[in-house]
Amino acid sequence: MAEFFTTTYLGIGLTIVGQVFLIVIPLLVCLAFLMYADRKVWAAVQMRRGPNVVGIYGLLQSFADFIKYIVKEVVFPAGADRTVFLLAPMITLVLSLIAWAVIPFNEGWILSDINVAILYIFAISSLEVYGVIMGGWASNSKYPFLGSLRSAAQMISYEVSIGLIIIGVIISTGSMNLSDIVRAQDGAYGIFNWYWLPHLPMLFLFFVSALAETNRPPFDLPEAESELVAGYQVEYSSTPFLLFMIGELVAVVLMCALVSLLFFGGWLSPIPWLPDGFLWMFVKMLFVFFMFAMVKAITPRYRYDQLMRLGWKVFLPMSLGWVFFVAFAAKFQWFGGVFARWTVGG
Repeated sequence: MAEFFTTTYLGIGLTIVGQVFLIVIPLLVCLAFLMYADRKVWAAVQMRRGPNVVGIYGLLQSFADFIKYIVKEVVFPAGADRTVFLLAPMITLVLSLIAWAVIPFNEGWILSDINVAILYIFAISSLEVYGVIMGGWASNSKYPFLGSLRSAAQMISYEVSIGLIIIGVIISTGSMNLSDIVRAQDGAYGIFNWYWLPHLPMLFLFFVSALAETNRPPFDLPEAESELVAGYQVEYSSTPFLLFMIGELVAVVLMCALVSLLFFGGWLSPIPWLPDGFLWMFVKMLFVFFMFAMVKAITPRYRYDQLMRLGWKVFLPMSLGWVFFVAFAAKFQWFGGVFARWTVGG
């Protein structure tokens, strides 16, 4: 029976499908509770209750919202391109999900352990903007179109700084494989071996850039209700709107996973004598998501010109300068060689 799943095309195909479902289904279930947690954190900061009616402590609120979106009627704007109008949210969701193929949750717990995982994530993230642009253009309305243009400019701007920040981590590790990046942070000092310490300035830049890349407050300018009436999503309702929202939240959780892998050691234990494992990866992702939620609750929205100025005039020069610094530090073994871990795990 084991040979069937390893030697035949049907068996291999069934194995891959099973592995995909093993990642996607728990991820989508977790999204429901992460959305609930996001709303609860926001409510707590504003000293109100938040969701507390549907289910115990309101835990089923996200599922009730899901059913509500499913049963509502799909409304198409007059003059909209129906094909592109429906393709846009589907593209957004599918692209945000397939990026998880290269995310390691534990040693060996990965769907595709490729050596160019970072390039794969770059390629997927650069394509995600097309779903937003298609949604804004196909709506045949000025406000969605303006929102999609804003989103395109914003996502492209902050992808540049994210890419340069990750290049610094790649230089330190000597590999673009995410599992190797985690192994390079393993050492006798536990949490102090992780990249958050040598790459501390870039940790903050990456976090802020991730907020802008995923349209999270205070950088949710493509969806600015006060200016664009919800931006590129304004003409969407029912299931297509739900697909957009799930795609955005999946992208947010992906950024949480990348922060955990690149700077906080992934599945590695913070204390050397404690065992490593998936639980540590999960806890780190929850912590980063909590920080995303807190920023949403306490930070006022930027103006669009401030957003673009921050990306091009502040983050781009700082991240580019950091790449040069890390390159020289790795080459000449500065600071005891902390920036040059050419031997993975060394």
